Amino acid sequence: MRALGIDPGTRSFDIAVIEGGRVVWEESIDTVTVAERPEALVEAVEAAGHVDIISGPSGYGVPVTFNHEIIDPYRFALEVLLLTREDDLRRGIELGELGIHVYRALTEVVVELHRRGLPVCYIPSCILLPTVPKHRKVNKLDMGTADKMATAVLGVIDQSERSSIDPEEASFILVELGFGYNAAVAVEKGRIIDGLGGTLGYAGFLTMGSVDGEIAVMGREWARSDVFHGGVADICGAQSMDEALRRYDQGEEPYVLALNAMLEGIERSVRGMTTSIRNPEEIILSGRYSRNQGFRKLIEERLARIGPVRNLGMLRGAEASKEAAQGYAVVADGIAGGEFSGLIRHMRIGEASGTVMSWVYHPRLREAKERLLRAYVESVKNPKL
Repeated sequence: MRALGIDPGTRSFDIAVIEGGRVVWEESIDTVTVAERPEALVEAVEAAGHVDIISGPSGYGVPVTFNHEIIDPYRFALEVLLLTREDDLRRGIELGELGIHVYRALTEVVVELHRRGLPVCYIPSCILLPTVPKHRKVNKLDMGTADKMATAVLGVIDQSERSSIDPEEASFILVELGFGYNAAVAVEKGRIIDGLGGTLGYAGFLTMGSVDGEIAVMGREWARSDVFHGGVADICGAQSMDEALRRYDQGEEPYVLALNAMLEGIERSVRGMTTSIRNPEEIILSGRYSRNQGFRKLIEERLARIGPVRNLGMLRGAEASKEAAQGYAVVADGIAGGEFSGLIRHMRIGEASGTVMSWVYHPRLREAKERLLRAYVESVKNPKL
């Protein structure tokens, strides 16, 4: 079994191919390149050689859906996977928003993968899993996108191998420290039970995280691209985390303000997860900034008060691909009956159902909820509701 995973990151698109439980091929493509030339990603997939299954870039997540089940790939990608409408796309492109250019590129990639009839499947995010109790889903959408879910799967494998335990005994809080977003996902008995995604938690490098309802009302009108703003980069004007950290260490404002908001937000997210998982065995860090020594040191100082902290380990053979790409490949392998099929069954990933707005009850969002449901039902065969 050769399984390929594609992780559509804010800074880079990563591809990993696994065979026999190890990474045998990988590639990382700058997100700007994919935005300017979407075919570069499809060419990279083809360069990987023969694969039995591909876990495609799944955005906000969908119940496991195969290429042959998709009726309208463009609508499926744009409206279901990316929760974006045509006018949102057009407006974001006019504003020059990189994130929206990536959305367009990802949509074109999904369409092209469908046109070529490749063995692609799209996977769920955390909120769609039956292992997350329904009461935790109320009026939430982003409890961890598909890439966060996939990274948590890799976390189960990593902890079970390091601690010589069965995957069914894995217990941890995953903390994703990405270029754009931060997230926290709780895993207990080898299953995802809770999560705070990048737009539901606190400030990241790009995003402001969750929005006070009073602020949302004052803003009057919000654009799809607004989810990429309000974080550290906007607070202090830093172009990179290294710049922000350097000036933070020198005590400069507003860099101190920005980093303290982000650091405390991450701690709050983890402490919030301990409501669902009382005694996690450890806190596992993943994502781009988990590999930044200066930032990781600041995070460890805070999170060590909650539990042991370490970085997520990679699959054997991995050198260039990010954790999420490897997780995507693991999920694909398991869905197709490969080496990780037992783990994927245990985590009940194949039982995911609904849309990411199924548990939203605010009357203002009724139309949006119905529109998403309609897009899902009309763009795939046999929708899983």
